[in-house]
Amino acid sequence: MAGDPVRLTASAIAAAVGGRLVRGNAERVFAGVSIDSRSVGRGQLFIGIRGDRFDGATFAGAAAAAGAAGVMVPHGSAVLPEQDGGTVVIEVDDGVAALQALGRWVRRASGARVTAITGSAGKTTTKEIAAEFLSARYRVFRNEGNLNNHIGLPLSLVELRTRPEMAVVELGMSHPGEIRTLVALAEPEMRVWTNVGDAHIGFFDSPDAIADAKAEILEGADAASVLIANADDPRVTARIGAFPGRVITFGRSEAADVRAVEVVDEGIDGTSARVRMPGGEGRLDVPLAGSGNLANVLAAAAVASAWDVPFDAIASRCAAIRPARRRGEVVALARGVTLVDDSYNSSPAALKEALRTIARARRHARRVALLGEMLELGTHAVPLHEACGRAVAESGVARLVAVGGPPAERLAAAARDAGMPADSVRHAATAAEAAEMAAGLLEPGDLVLVKGSRGVRMDIVADRVRDEWR
Repeated sequence: MAGDPVRLTASAIAAAVGGRLVRGNAERVFAGVSIDSRSVGRGQLFIGIRGDRFDGATFAGAAAAAGAAGVMVPHGSAVLPEQDGGTVVIEVDDGVAALQALGRWVRRASGARVTAITGSAGKTTTKEIAAEFLSARYRVFRNEGNLNNHIGLPLSLVELRTRPEMAVVELGMSHPGEIRTLVALAEPEMRVWTNVGDAHIGFFDSPDAIADAKAEILEGADAASVLIANADDPRVTARIGAFPGRVITFGRSEAADVRAVEVVDEGIDGTSARVRMPGGEGRLDVPLAGSGNLANVLAAAAVASAWDVPFDAIASRCAAIRPARRRGEVVALARGVTLVDDSYNSSPAALKEALRTIARARRHARRVALLGEMLELGTHAVPLHEACGRAVAESGVARLVAVGGPPAERLAAAARDAGMPADSVRHAATAAEAAEMAAGLLEPGDLVLVKGSRGVRMDIVADRVRDEWR
């Protein structure tokens, strides 16, 4: 049974964040917190965050008018009319630091056991699957995929006020030091490190530098901590030797504690494997496109097994999992067209895995790739895009549209240089332009991959394909 929710009173919050209650009822209980005056709920506490382009404190009055029961703002901010005496005002030194302190306080008060996940790829999918497996036995909270940074994570931790038994959160990063901050906020009993890839490599000198930053997930652990780590990733295994707690590895390696054998890869139709783990052994059917998702399932199964979820419950829930929206969704459309909507994000490693997945498809007349530029690659952008262009040609794709700036143009050129006919390769500067191309490019029976970095908006292209072939 769940206990009473953590009470978010004005006095408790002020004490937790080191702030000063300057106006309002100290025993006022808030219904939650928000940093957006446009969507703040009635009875919530609005926290004014100061960013590079705006000062949230300037919207405190609007938040109060929209129904916020209190505001948290930097010291000295004149945010409310003097006659507005009913709205609680808490002053702090810094809004972000106060939000983080509040998130940590609620996390501790909730009694929830926290599993924190990081990695270059697969974080969200692993989180969603782990939460699904754990739900077989526990009341589980999971953070939304985009609430995984220094602001989003503490907002998620505040939601633990409902006292779930388990919380599964992902920790994102694009620079060194960010995971260190997040793991200190989450204080996880269990940590998961999925892999090291080339996402965000524009902010780092090398993949090893990315691995060093991801290794911050290990910090603050003690003998009671548990680490779930990828046995198939040498950059991961090279950095976990000094972990002070229990280590459980997953993968296909013979040394893995949770190991997949007898793997059957059906491309976009999913993967199956016999899985051996401390809690049991049996076959897992993974109805997600691509063998890369098998690793995500193994990581999630290791989490669930370590929290004493039986193998049979894991297997049953695994067979029913579905991809998150735009993260490898396989959509059957009219006249035999199949869309693989992976438009949420991309990286070179993830794109190559997606190309390998569609290359295994045999029941479609043609394979078509609509690929957006991959961002945050810095000086590595051109060579990495060229490598992906060669991978497109080698995968047997019949038509390619590369979308974006010069790196996307180099991807297209590399595909032509690697043997794709010139009239089968196109470049579009924007997703809107690519959507128009896609409308006249596809034929009945095509298998269509749409993938790209979020900033390129390849979701526009995926939606146009859906509309044209619904």
